[in-house]
Amino acid sequence: MSNIKEKMTEVIQSQPDDATYEEIMRELAFERMVERGLADSRNGRVISNDEMERRIRTWQK
Repeated sequence: MSNIKEKMTEVIQSQPDDATYEEIMRELAFERMVERGLADSRNGRVISNDEMERRIRTWQK
């Protein structure tokens, strides 16, 4: 089994038995976002808090 399938299986199996389809999909999406963020960090694709604050302020105009 591929690493991706193993991780997805792990996330799905960690959900309660009464979890809805939407809840499981949300958890899978969250796991993917975390993995992408960690990969970005490992590869130096980061910005400072000051830069992020500046960008957010431009959205608010």
